Amino acid sequence: MTREQEHALIRRVLDGDPDQFQDLVRANERGVYNLALRMLGNEQDALDASQEAFFRAWKNLASFRGDSRFSVWLYRLAGNVCLDMLRRAGRRSESSLTAEDGEELPLPDRSRAADPHGMLEQKELRAAVRAGLDALEPEFRQVLVLREIGGLSYEEIGQATGLEAGTVKSRIFRARRKLAAHLTAPGNIFGPEPSYTASASKKGGGQK
Repeated sequence: MTREQEHALIRRVLDGDPDQFQDLVRANERGVYNLALRMLGNEQDALDASQEAFFRAWKNLASFRGDSRFSVWLYRLAGNVCLDMLRRAGRRSESSLTAEDGEELPLPDRSRAADPHGMLEQKELRAAVRAGLDALEPEFRQVLVLREIGGLSYEEIGQATGLEAGTVKSRIFRARRKLAAHLTAPGNIFGPEPSYTASASKKGGGQK
């Protein structure tokens, strides 16, 4: 749905045709739910957050100024709901990350064919990414999800979060660095292999 179509539907709703709001819901419910799911990691929580976001949108529709896409405004509402839930629950979950604007995520390429060994590696990678994301503050999670799941530009993420574009870019960069540092730490999936030379030497006691 284009920005013009969104705004036309909003005008109809505000002019006294509330049924038109369902078209806005249908056009955006998948995106809002996916965003909430990546932030919260739980289907029921994501459904609850989505419903709350749409309720807030309905309740405050008259305050929508139209200086952005309606979907961007919705993502802001959904993101705030998710942040509130994360802070209350004190938990975080997994999201899907990709490189953006040609910027390489500083992680090795572990893409493999669908063989048993490759599938095991992918399972380990997903678990490692989730563990790394567990350490990220919700605010870092929010901008990453808005970019990678919502597909928003830096400017649109700024509109959705109230942040300057430079701050958005900085948070994304820092979040990627933190995640990379976790994955490449000793003992983690991309960390250096443990060395058994010293321990073997000690066990041997210098015997020939």
